Amino acid sequence: MPTDPSSEPSTSSTESTETSSAPSTPPVESTDSPGEAGSPGKRVTPQPKGPLDRYFKIGQRGSTVSREIRGGLVTFFTMAYIVVLNPIVIGGIPGEPKNADVLGNVLPLAQVAAVTALVAGVMSIIFGLVANYPFAIATGLGINSLLAVTIAPQVTWPEAMGLVVIDGIIIVLLAVTGFRTAVFNAVPAELKAAIAAGIGAFIAFIGFVDAGFVRRVPDAANTTVPVQLGNDGSINTIPTLVFCIGVLLMGVLVVRKVPGGLLIGIVITTVVSIILESTLDLGSSADDSRGWSLSIPQIPDGFGGMPNLSLVGDVDLFGAFTRIGVLAASVLVFTLVLSNFFDAMGTMTGLGKEAGLSDAKGNLPGIGRALVVEGTGAVAGGVASSSSNTVFVESASGIAEGARTGLANVVTGVLFLLAMFLTPLYEVVPLEAVAPALVVVGAMMIGQVKLIDFTKFSHALPAFLTIVIMPFTYSIANGIGVGFISWVVMAAAAGKGRSVHPLLWIIAAVFVAYFARGPIYDLVG
Repeated sequence: MPTDPSSEPSTSSTESTETSSAPSTPPVESTDSPGEAGSPGKRVTPQPKGPLDRYFKIGQRGSTVSREIRGGLVTFFTMAYIVVLNPIVIGGIPGEPKNADVLGNVLPLAQVAAVTALVAGVMSIIFGLVANYPFAIATGLGINSLLAVTIAPQVTWPEAMGLVVIDGIIIVLLAVTGFRTAVFNAVPAELKAAIAAGIGAFIAFIGFVDAGFVRRVPDAANTTVPVQLGNDGSINTIPTLVFCIGVLLMGVLVVRKVPGGLLIGIVITTVVSIILESTLDLGSSADDSRGWSLSIPQIPDGFGGMPNLSLVGDVDLFGAFTRIGVLAASVLVFTLVLSNFFDAMGTMTGLGKEAGLSDAKGNLPGIGRALVVEGTGAVAGGVASSSSNTVFVESASGIAEGARTGLANVVTGVLFLLAMFLTPLYEVVPLEAVAPALVVVGAMMIGQVKLIDFTKFSHALPAFLTIVIMPFTYSIANGIGVGFISWVVMAAAAGKGRSVHPLLWIIAAVFVAYFARGPIYDLVG
Protein backbone atom coordinates (compact mmCIF):
# COMPACT_ATOMS: atom_id res chain seq x y z
CA MET A 1 0.00 0.00 0.00
CA PRO A 2 1.16 3.53 -0.55
CA THR A 3 2.91 5.47 2.13
CA ASP A 4 3.16 9.14 2.80
CA PRO A 5 6.57 10.49 1.84
CA SER A 6 7.51 11.10 5.48
CA SER A 7 6.17 7.87 6.91
CA GLU A 8 7.88 4.58 7.48
CA PRO A 9 7.35 2.12 4.67
CA SER A 10 4.32 -0.06 5.21
CA THR A 11 4.06 -3.72 4.42
CA SER A 12 2.18 -3.08 1.26
CA SER A 13 4.55 -0.42 0.07
CA THR A 14 7.44 -2.85 -0.01
CA GLU A 15 5.26 -5.33 -1.81
CA SER A 16 3.85 -2.54 -3.96
CA THR A 17 0.61 -3.93 -2.54
CA GLU A 18 0.69 -5.82 -5.81
CA THR A 19 -2.57 -4.15 -6.69
CA SER A 20 -3.36 -1.05 -8.62
CA SER A 21 -6.33 -0.49 -6.38
CA ALA A 22 -3.89 0.87 -3.82
CA PRO A 23 -2.60 4.09 -5.32
CA SER A 24 0.89 5.42 -5.00
CA THR A 25 0.97 8.58 -2.93
CA PRO A 26 2.14 11.63 -4.85
CA PRO A 27 4.54 14.06 -3.18
CA VAL A 28 2.80 16.61 -1.01
CA GLU A 29 3.78 19.72 0.85
CA SER A 30 4.22 19.44 4.59
CA THR A 31 0.98 20.03 6.49
CA ASP A 32 -0.47 19.21 9.90
CA SER A 33 -3.29 17.17 8.44
CA PRO A 34 -3.40 13.38 8.90
CA GLY A 35 -1.23 11.54 6.47
CA GLU A 36 0.18 14.60 4.75
CA ALA A 37 3.48 15.19 6.51
CA GLY A 38 5.99 16.05 3.82
CA SER A 39 9.64 15.13 3.64
CA PRO A 40 12.47 17.60 3.08
CA GLY A 41 12.67 19.17 -0.32
CA LYS A 42 10.23 20.96 -2.56
CA ARG A 43 7.00 19.05 -3.02
CA VAL A 44 4.09 19.69 -5.33
CA THR A 45 0.62 19.50 -3.80
CA PRO A 46 -2.10 18.30 -6.20
CA GLN A 47 -4.85 20.84 -6.70
CA PRO A 48 -8.20 19.74 -5.21
CA LYS A 49 -10.68 18.77 -7.91
CA GLY A 50 -13.78 19.79 -6.01
CA PRO A 51 -15.28 20.33 -2.54
CA LEU A 52 -15.25 16.57 -1.77
CA ASP A 53 -11.59 16.30 -2.70
CA ARG A 54 -10.80 19.50 -0.80
CA TYR A 55 -12.59 18.44 2.40
CA PHE A 56 -11.20 14.89 2.60
CA LYS A 57 -7.85 15.72 0.91
CA ILE A 58 -8.34 12.73 -1.35
CA GLY A 59 -5.83 13.78 -4.00
CA GLN A 60 -3.19 14.77 -1.43
CA ARG A 61 -3.27 11.25 -0.05
CA GLY A 62 -2.92 9.68 -3.47
CA SER A 63 -6.46 8.33 -3.60
CA THR A 64 -9.53 8.86 -5.75
CA VAL A 65 -13.24 9.04 -5.02
CA SER A 66 -13.79 5.65 -6.68
CA ARG A 67 -11.12 4.04 -4.51
CA GLU A 68 -12.65 5.55 -1.37
CA ILE A 69 -16.11 4.25 -2.31
CA ARG A 70 -14.71 0.83 -3.14
CA GLY A 71 -12.76 0.76 0.12
CA GLY A 72 -15.87 1.73 2.08
CA LEU A 73 -17.84 -1.06 0.43
CA VAL A 74 -15.20 -3.68 1.21
CA THR A 75 -14.91 -2.54 4.81
CA PHE A 76 -18.68 -2.79 5.26
CA PHE A 77 -18.90 -6.30 3.86
CA THR A 78 -15.99 -7.54 5.99
CA MET A 79 -17.51 -6.18 9.21
CA ALA A 80 -21.28 -6.35 8.53
CA TYR A 81 -21.31 -9.66 10.40
CA ILE A 82 -21.32 -7.67 13.65
CA VAL A 83 -24.99 -6.79 13.06
CA VAL A 84 -25.74 -10.53 13.11
CA LEU A 85 -23.19 -11.57 15.73
CA ASN A 86 -23.69 -8.88 18.38
CA PRO A 87 -27.31 -9.92 19.05
CA ILE A 88 -26.06 -13.50 19.49
CA VAL A 89 -23.40 -12.34 21.97
CA ILE A 90 -25.45 -9.99 24.16
CA GLY A 91 -29.05 -10.59 23.05
CA GLY A 92 -31.44 -13.30 24.10
CA ILE A 93 -34.94 -14.74 23.94
CA PRO A 94 -37.34 -13.89 26.77
CA GLY A 95 -37.77 -16.78 29.15
CA GLU A 96 -34.43 -18.40 28.28
CA PRO A 97 -31.36 -18.12 30.56
CA LYS A 98 -28.84 -17.28 27.81
CA ASN A 99 -27.51 -13.73 28.27
CA ALA A 100 -30.06 -12.97 30.99
CA ASP A 101 -29.13 -10.32 33.55
CA VAL A 102 -29.36 -10.62 37.33
CA LEU A 103 -33.16 -10.22 37.14
CA GLY A 104 -33.58 -12.69 34.29
CA ASN A 105 -34.22 -10.04 31.63
CA VAL A 106 -32.66 -10.16 28.14
CA LEU A 107 -31.96 -7.71 25.31
CA PRO A 108 -34.29 -8.69 22.41
CA LEU A 109 -32.39 -9.91 19.35
CA ALA A 110 -34.09 -7.71 16.74
CA GLN A 111 -33.65 -4.56 18.82
CA VAL A 112 -29.96 -5.31 19.42
CA ALA A 113 -29.41 -5.78 15.67
CA ALA A 114 -31.10 -2.44 14.96
CA VAL A 115 -29.09 -0.40 17.49
CA THR A 116 -25.87 -2.18 16.46
CA ALA A 117 -26.32 -0.99 12.89
CA LEU A 118 -27.47 2.47 14.03
CA VAL A 119 -24.46 3.25 16.22
CA ALA A 120 -21.99 1.73 13.75
CA GLY A 121 -23.43 3.87 10.98
CA VAL A 122 -23.56 7.14 12.90
CA MET A 123 -20.13 6.77 14.54
CA SER A 124 -18.39 5.65 11.34
CA ILE A 125 -19.74 8.71 9.53
CA ILE A 126 -18.76 11.08 12.35
CA PHE A 127 -15.29 9.55 12.57
CA GLY A 128 -14.81 9.94 8.84
CA LEU A 129 -15.98 13.57 8.84
CA VAL A 130 -14.04 14.65 11.94
CA ALA A 131 -10.90 12.50 11.99
CA ASN A 132 -10.66 11.93 8.22
CA TYR A 133 -9.30 8.40 8.63
CA PRO A 134 -10.70 5.28 6.88
CA PHE A 135 -11.19 3.50 10.22
CA ALA A 136 -14.77 2.26 10.57
CA ILE A 137 -16.41 1.92 13.99
CA ALA A 138 -18.77 -0.74 15.35
CA THR A 139 -19.47 -2.79 18.46
CA GLY A 140 -16.25 -4.26 19.86
CA LEU A 141 -16.38 -8.02 20.28
CA GLY A 142 -14.18 -8.16 23.37
CA ILE A 143 -16.26 -5.84 25.50
CA ASN A 144 -19.63 -7.21 24.43
CA SER A 145 -18.48 -10.68 25.50
CA LEU A 146 -17.27 -9.24 28.82
CA LEU A 147 -20.70 -7.68 29.34
CA ALA A 148 -22.59 -10.89 28.59
CA VAL A 149 -20.37 -13.29 30.53
CA THR A 150 -19.07 -11.27 33.49
CA ILE A 151 -21.03 -8.07 34.07
CA ALA A 152 -24.70 -8.70 33.16
CA PRO A 153 -25.07 -11.72 35.52
CA GLN A 154 -24.23 -9.35 38.40
CA VAL A 155 -26.38 -6.35 37.40
CA THR A 156 -29.26 -5.48 35.08
CA TRP A 157 -28.66 -4.78 31.40
CA PRO A 158 -29.44 -1.04 31.79
CA GLU A 159 -26.94 -0.93 34.67
CA ALA A 160 -24.34 -2.79 32.60
CA MET A 161 -24.76 -0.31 29.77
CA GLY A 162 -24.44 2.49 32.33
CA LEU A 163 -20.96 1.17 33.16
CA VAL A 164 -20.15 1.27 29.42
CA VAL A 165 -21.24 4.92 29.26
CA ILE A 166 -19.02 5.77 32.24
CA ASP A 167 -16.18 3.90 30.56
CA GLY A 168 -16.71 5.99 27.42
CA ILE A 169 -16.82 9.26 29.34
CA ILE A 170 -13.49 8.41 31.00
CA ILE A 171 -11.98 7.50 27.63
CA VAL A 172 -13.15 10.81 26.13
CA LEU A 173 -11.74 12.78 29.07
CA LEU A 174 -8.39 11.01 28.73
CA ALA A 175 -8.39 11.93 25.05
CA VAL A 176 -9.43 15.57 25.58
CA THR A 177 -6.69 16.09 28.19
CA GLY A 178 -4.11 14.69 25.77
CA PHE A 179 -3.26 11.65 27.92
CA ARG A 180 -4.27 9.12 25.25
CA THR A 181 -2.20 10.95 22.65
CA ALA A 182 0.78 11.07 25.01
CA VAL A 183 0.59 7.33 25.57
CA PHE A 184 0.19 6.75 21.85
CA ASN A 185 3.30 8.79 21.08
CA ALA A 186 5.34 7.27 23.94
CA VAL A 187 5.25 3.77 22.42
CA PRO A 188 8.61 2.93 20.76
CA ALA A 189 8.63 2.58 16.97
CA GLU A 190 9.60 -1.11 17.23
CA LEU A 191 6.56 -1.86 19.42
CA LYS A 192 4.32 0.04 17.02
CA ALA A 193 5.63 -2.10 14.18
CA ALA A 194 5.02 -5.20 16.31
CA ILE A 195 1.46 -4.04 17.07
CA ALA A 196 0.77 -3.60 13.35
CA ALA A 197 2.24 -7.02 12.54
CA GLY A 198 0.34 -8.59 15.43
CA ILE A 199 -2.91 -7.13 14.16
CA GLY A 200 -2.09 -8.66 10.78
CA ALA A 201 -1.70 -12.07 12.41
CA PHE A 202 -4.84 -11.48 14.47
CA ILE A 203 -7.02 -10.43 11.54
CA ALA A 204 -5.84 -13.44 9.52
CA PHE A 205 -6.62 -15.74 12.45
CA ILE A 206 -10.11 -14.23 12.66
CA GLY A 207 -10.56 -15.13 9.00
CA PHE A 208 -9.34 -18.70 9.50
CA VAL A 209 -11.65 -19.24 12.49
CA ASP A 210 -14.68 -17.56 10.90
CA ALA A 211 -14.35 -19.81 7.85
CA GLY A 212 -13.88 -23.01 9.82
CA PHE A 213 -10.37 -23.52 8.45
CA VAL A 214 -9.19 -23.51 12.08
CA ARG A 215 -11.57 -25.08 14.59
CA ARG A 216 -11.57 -25.64 18.31
CA VAL A 217 -11.10 -29.26 19.30
CA PRO A 218 -14.10 -30.37 21.41
CA ASP A 219 -13.32 -30.79 25.11
CA ALA A 220 -14.74 -34.31 24.93
CA ALA A 221 -11.85 -35.31 22.68
CA ASN A 222 -9.58 -35.50 25.77
CA THR A 223 -6.62 -34.10 23.88
CA THR A 224 -4.07 -31.44 24.72
CA VAL A 225 -4.40 -30.03 21.19
CA PRO A 226 -6.69 -26.95 21.46
CA VAL A 227 -7.29 -26.31 17.75
CA GLN A 228 -7.17 -28.26 14.52
CA LEU A 229 -7.36 -27.89 10.75
CA GLY A 230 -10.99 -28.06 9.62
CA ASN A 231 -12.83 -31.15 10.85
CA ASP A 232 -10.56 -33.92 12.15
CA GLY A 233 -7.59 -32.39 10.36
CA SER A 234 -9.11 -32.09 6.89
CA ILE A 235 -11.17 -29.66 4.84
CA ASN A 236 -14.41 -31.60 4.41
CA THR A 237 -17.06 -28.87 4.27
CA ILE A 238 -18.21 -26.86 1.26
CA PRO A 239 -18.17 -23.46 3.07
CA THR A 240 -14.55 -23.91 4.16
CA LEU A 241 -13.65 -25.00 0.63
CA VAL A 242 -15.24 -21.80 -0.66
CA PHE A 243 -13.02 -19.90 1.77
CA CYS A 244 -9.88 -21.66 0.50
CA ILE A 245 -10.79 -20.88 -3.10
CA GLY A 246 -11.53 -17.29 -2.08
CA VAL A 247 -8.07 -16.84 -0.52
CA LEU A 248 -6.36 -18.06 -3.69
CA LEU A 249 -8.69 -16.04 -5.93
CA MET A 250 -8.13 -12.79 -4.05
CA GLY A 251 -4.42 -13.50 -3.89
CA VAL A 252 -4.32 -13.95 -7.67
CA LEU A 253 -6.30 -10.74 -8.21
CA VAL A 254 -3.88 -8.83 -5.98
CA VAL A 255 -0.83 -10.32 -7.72
CA ARG A 256 -2.33 -9.45 -11.11
CA LYS A 257 -2.92 -5.89 -9.86
CA VAL A 258 -6.63 -6.00 -10.66
CA PRO A 259 -8.34 -2.82 -9.37
CA GLY A 260 -10.83 -3.72 -6.66
CA GLY A 261 -9.43 -7.23 -6.36
CA LEU A 262 -10.73 -7.83 -2.85
CA LEU A 263 -14.22 -6.51 -3.67
CA ILE A 264 -14.34 -8.60 -6.85
CA GLY A 265 -13.25 -11.63 -4.86
CA ILE A 266 -15.98 -11.10 -2.25
CA VAL A 267 -18.64 -10.73 -4.96
CA ILE A 268 -17.50 -13.87 -6.81
CA THR A 269 -17.30 -16.04 -3.69
CA THR A 270 -20.70 -14.76 -2.56
CA VAL A 271 -22.29 -15.66 -5.91
CA VAL A 272 -20.66 -19.10 -5.77
CA SER A 273 -21.92 -19.52 -2.20
CA ILE A 274 -25.50 -18.63 -3.20
CA ILE A 275 -25.40 -21.15 -6.06
CA LEU A 276 -24.01 -23.88 -3.80
CA GLU A 277 -26.56 -23.21 -1.07
CA SER A 278 -29.48 -23.26 -3.51
CA THR A 279 -28.20 -26.56 -4.91
CA LEU A 280 -27.01 -28.39 -1.79
CA ASP A 281 -29.15 -26.77 0.96
CA LEU A 282 -26.26 -26.76 3.45
CA GLY A 283 -27.99 -24.59 6.06
CA SER A 284 -26.35 -23.27 9.23
CA SER A 285 -23.45 -24.86 11.08
CA ALA A 286 -25.56 -24.53 14.24
CA ASP A 287 -27.74 -27.32 12.82
CA ASP A 288 -25.08 -29.20 10.87
CA SER A 289 -21.29 -28.86 11.23
CA ARG A 290 -21.06 -28.88 7.43
CA GLY A 291 -23.15 -25.69 7.10
CA TRP A 292 -22.33 -21.97 6.94
CA SER A 293 -20.85 -20.46 10.10
CA LEU A 294 -23.20 -17.48 10.49
CA SER A 295 -25.13 -16.05 7.52
CA ILE A 296 -26.70 -18.45 5.03
CA PRO A 297 -26.10 -17.20 1.45
CA GLN A 298 -29.57 -17.09 -0.05
CA ILE A 299 -31.75 -14.46 -1.68
CA PRO A 300 -34.02 -12.98 1.02
CA ASP A 301 -37.80 -13.16 0.76
CA GLY A 302 -38.26 -9.54 1.75
CA PHE A 303 -36.33 -6.33 2.18
CA GLY A 304 -36.80 -5.67 5.88
CA GLY A 305 -38.81 -2.86 7.44
CA MET A 306 -38.71 -0.16 10.08
CA PRO A 307 -36.09 -0.89 12.77
CA ASN A 308 -37.07 -1.14 16.44
CA LEU A 309 -34.86 1.35 18.30
CA SER A 310 -36.59 1.05 21.67
CA LEU A 311 -33.31 0.16 23.43
CA VAL A 312 -31.89 3.64 22.82
CA GLY A 313 -31.75 5.48 26.15
CA ASP A 314 -32.53 2.42 28.28
CA VAL A 315 -29.56 3.05 30.58
CA ASP A 316 -29.07 3.23 34.35
CA LEU A 317 -25.87 5.21 34.87
CA PHE A 318 -25.17 4.52 38.56
CA GLY A 319 -27.39 1.55 39.39
CA ALA A 320 -24.50 -0.94 39.32
CA PHE A 321 -22.68 0.97 42.07
CA THR A 322 -25.71 0.57 44.31
CA ARG A 323 -26.35 -3.06 43.42
CA ILE A 324 -22.84 -4.55 43.75
CA GLY A 325 -20.99 -1.81 45.62
CA VAL A 326 -18.70 1.04 44.60
CA LEU A 327 -15.46 -0.97 44.74
CA ALA A 328 -16.72 -3.92 42.66
CA ALA A 329 -18.34 -1.64 40.09
CA SER A 330 -15.16 0.45 39.89
CA VAL A 331 -13.10 -2.67 39.13
CA LEU A 332 -15.49 -3.48 36.25
CA VAL A 333 -15.15 0.06 34.91
CA PHE A 334 -11.35 -0.19 35.15
CA THR A 335 -11.43 -3.37 33.07
CA LEU A 336 -13.66 -1.75 30.45
CA VAL A 337 -11.47 1.36 30.24
CA LEU A 338 -8.21 -0.55 29.86
CA SER A 339 -9.62 -2.86 27.21
CA ASN A 340 -11.19 0.04 25.28
CA PHE A 341 -8.13 2.25 25.61
CA PHE A 342 -5.57 -0.16 24.21
CA ASP A 343 -7.73 -2.04 21.73
CA ALA A 344 -8.38 1.25 19.95
CA MET A 345 -4.79 2.45 20.27
CA GLY A 346 -3.42 -0.78 18.85
CA THR A 347 -5.93 -0.91 16.01
CA MET A 348 -5.30 2.70 14.98
CA THR A 349 -1.55 2.10 15.13
CA GLY A 350 -1.79 -0.87 12.80
CA LEU A 351 -4.27 0.69 10.41
CA GLY A 352 -2.38 3.97 10.25
CA LYS A 353 0.89 2.27 9.39
CA GLU A 354 -0.78 0.05 6.80
CA ALA A 355 -2.43 3.04 5.14
CA GLY A 356 0.80 5.04 5.13
CA LEU A 357 -0.77 7.75 7.28
CA SER A 358 1.81 7.56 10.09
CA ASP A 359 4.91 9.73 10.40
CA ALA A 360 8.49 8.45 10.67
CA LYS A 361 7.99 7.49 14.34
CA GLY A 362 4.78 5.62 13.67
CA ASN A 363 2.60 8.40 15.11
CA LEU A 364 -0.66 9.47 13.47
CA PRO A 365 -0.93 13.23 12.84
CA GLY A 366 -4.15 14.61 14.29
CA ILE A 367 -4.62 11.52 16.46
CA GLY A 368 -6.08 13.60 19.31
CA ARG A 369 -9.43 14.31 17.69
CA ALA A 370 -9.60 10.76 16.35
CA LEU A 371 -9.25 9.40 19.89
CA VAL A 372 -11.96 11.75 21.16
CA VAL A 373 -14.42 10.54 18.51
CA GLU A 374 -13.48 6.90 19.12
CA GLY A 375 -14.12 7.35 22.85
CA THR A 376 -17.49 8.87 22.04
CA GLY A 377 -18.29 5.57 20.33
CA ALA A 378 -18.21 3.86 23.72
CA VAL A 379 -20.65 6.42 25.12
CA ALA A 380 -22.97 6.07 22.12
CA GLY A 381 -22.85 2.28 22.30
CA GLY A 382 -23.77 2.30 25.97
CA VAL A 383 -26.62 4.79 25.49
CA ALA A 384 -28.04 2.67 22.65
CA SER A 385 -27.46 -0.66 24.48
CA SER A 386 -25.35 -2.05 21.64
CA SER A 387 -22.22 -2.21 23.86
CA SER A 388 -19.09 -0.12 23.44
CA ASN A 389 -18.21 0.85 19.87
CA THR A 390 -14.60 1.13 18.75
CA VAL A 391 -12.41 1.18 15.64
CA PHE A 392 -12.70 -2.12 13.76
CA VAL A 393 -9.59 -3.98 12.68
CA GLU A 394 -11.46 -5.17 9.57
CA SER A 395 -11.06 -1.62 8.24
CA ALA A 396 -7.71 -2.89 6.98
CA SER A 397 -9.56 -4.61 4.14
CA GLY A 398 -10.85 -1.26 2.89
CA ILE A 399 -7.38 0.22 3.23
CA ALA A 400 -6.07 -2.64 1.10
CA GLU A 401 -8.55 -1.53 -1.58
CA GLY A 402 -7.02 1.94 -1.57
CA ALA A 403 -9.08 3.81 1.07
CA ARG A 404 -7.04 6.63 2.58
CA THR A 405 -9.59 9.18 3.84
CA GLY A 406 -12.73 9.55 5.89
CA LEU A 407 -14.86 9.37 2.74
CA ALA A 408 -14.53 5.58 2.88
CA ASN A 409 -15.88 5.73 6.44
CA VAL A 410 -18.87 7.76 5.29
CA VAL A 411 -19.65 5.09 2.68
CA THR A 412 -19.37 2.34 5.30
CA GLY A 413 -21.52 4.29 7.74
CA VAL A 414 -24.28 4.93 5.21
CA LEU A 415 -24.39 1.21 4.40
CA PHE A 416 -24.78 0.40 8.11
CA LEU A 417 -27.69 2.82 8.36
CA LEU A 418 -29.30 1.20 5.32
CA ALA A 419 -28.78 -2.17 6.98
CA MET A 420 -31.28 -1.16 9.67
CA PHE A 421 -34.00 -1.09 7.02
CA LEU A 422 -32.70 -3.79 4.66
CA THR A 423 -31.70 -6.33 7.27
CA PRO A 424 -31.90 -9.50 5.12
CA LEU A 425 -29.63 -8.10 2.39
CA TYR A 426 -26.38 -7.99 4.36
CA GLU A 427 -27.07 -11.54 5.54
CA VAL A 428 -26.68 -12.75 1.95
CA VAL A 429 -22.87 -12.51 2.22
CA PRO A 430 -21.53 -15.43 4.33
CA LEU A 431 -18.46 -15.12 6.54
CA GLU A 432 -16.72 -17.66 4.31
CA ALA A 433 -16.89 -15.15 1.43
CA VAL A 434 -15.35 -12.21 3.33
CA ALA A 435 -12.90 -14.13 5.53
CA PRO A 436 -10.44 -14.57 2.60
CA ALA A 437 -10.02 -10.79 2.46
CA LEU A 438 -8.97 -10.79 6.11
CA VAL A 439 -6.31 -13.41 5.43
CA VAL A 440 -4.96 -11.51 2.40
CA VAL A 441 -4.84 -8.25 4.37
CA GLY A 442 -3.16 -10.06 7.27
CA ALA A 443 -0.46 -11.21 4.87
CA MET A 444 0.10 -7.57 3.90
CA MET A 445 0.25 -6.26 7.48
CA ILE A 446 2.58 -8.94 8.87
CA GLY A 447 5.33 -7.42 6.74
CA GLN A 448 5.74 -4.70 9.40
CA VAL A 449 8.16 -7.12 11.13
CA LYS A 450 10.84 -5.85 8.74
CA LEU A 451 11.01 -2.67 10.84
CA ILE A 452 11.99 -4.64 13.97
CA ASP A 453 15.64 -5.33 14.76
CA PHE A 454 15.46 -8.96 15.87
CA THR A 455 19.23 -9.02 16.44
CA LYS A 456 18.58 -7.09 19.67
CA PHE A 457 16.85 -9.54 21.97
CA SER A 458 15.66 -6.71 24.22
CA HIS A 459 13.55 -5.66 21.23
CA ALA A 460 12.94 -9.09 19.73
CA LEU A 461 11.22 -10.69 22.74
CA PRO A 462 8.68 -7.88 23.41
CA ALA A 463 7.96 -7.61 19.68
CA PHE A 464 7.52 -11.36 19.32
CA LEU A 465 5.24 -11.58 22.35
CA THR A 466 3.15 -8.66 21.10
CA ILE A 467 2.70 -10.32 17.72
CA VAL A 468 1.81 -13.84 18.90
CA ILE A 469 -0.28 -12.96 21.97
CA MET A 470 -2.85 -11.06 19.89
CA PRO A 471 -4.06 -14.05 17.82
CA PHE A 472 -3.36 -16.63 20.54
CA THR A 473 -5.57 -14.82 23.09
CA TYR A 474 -7.92 -13.21 20.53
CA SER A 475 -7.21 -9.78 22.00
CA ILE A 476 -5.26 -6.75 20.79
CA ALA A 477 -5.12 -5.30 24.31
CA ASN A 478 -3.55 -8.47 25.70
CA GLY A 479 -0.81 -8.35 23.08
CA ILE A 480 -0.09 -4.70 23.81
CA GLY A 481 -0.04 -5.32 27.56
CA VAL A 482 2.40 -8.23 27.37
CA GLY A 483 4.54 -6.22 24.94
CA PHE A 484 4.68 -3.21 27.27
CA ILE A 485 5.55 -5.28 30.33
CA SER A 486 8.26 -7.27 28.59
CA TRP A 487 9.67 -4.12 26.92
CA VAL A 488 10.32 -2.30 30.22
CA VAL A 489 11.68 -5.45 31.89
CA MET A 490 14.07 -6.15 29.00
CA ALA A 491 15.16 -2.50 28.92
CA ALA A 492 15.90 -2.59 32.65
CA ALA A 493 17.83 -5.84 32.24
CA ALA A 494 19.91 -4.24 29.48
CA GLY A 495 20.70 -1.29 31.75
CA LYS A 496 18.57 1.08 29.66
CA GLY A 497 15.61 1.47 31.98
CA ARG A 498 16.03 5.25 32.09
CA SER A 499 15.64 5.47 28.33
CA VAL A 500 12.09 4.10 28.58
CA HIS A 501 9.40 6.77 28.60
CA PRO A 502 7.91 7.14 32.13
CA LEU A 503 4.41 6.62 30.73
CA LEU A 504 5.48 3.19 29.49
CA TRP A 505 6.49 2.18 33.01
CA ILE A 506 3.15 3.41 34.36
CA ILE A 507 1.11 1.61 31.71
CA ALA A 508 3.13 -1.58 32.21
CA ALA A 509 2.26 -1.47 35.93
CA VAL A 510 -1.41 -0.89 35.07
CA PHE A 511 -1.36 -3.92 32.78
CA VAL A 512 0.08 -6.06 35.58
CA ALA A 513 -3.03 -5.14 37.59
CA TYR A 514 -5.19 -5.79 34.52
CA PHE A 515 -3.84 -9.30 34.08
CA ALA A 516 -4.38 -9.94 37.81
CA ARG A 517 -7.99 -8.77 37.70
CA GLY A 518 -9.28 -12.28 38.48
CA PRO A 519 -7.76 -12.34 41.97
CA ILE A 520 -8.76 -8.69 42.35
CA TYR A 521 -12.39 -9.61 41.57
CA ASP A 522 -12.20 -12.33 44.21
CA LEU A 523 -10.69 -9.90 46.69
CA VAL A 524 -13.48 -7.34 46.31
CA GLY A 525 -16.19 -9.99 46.18
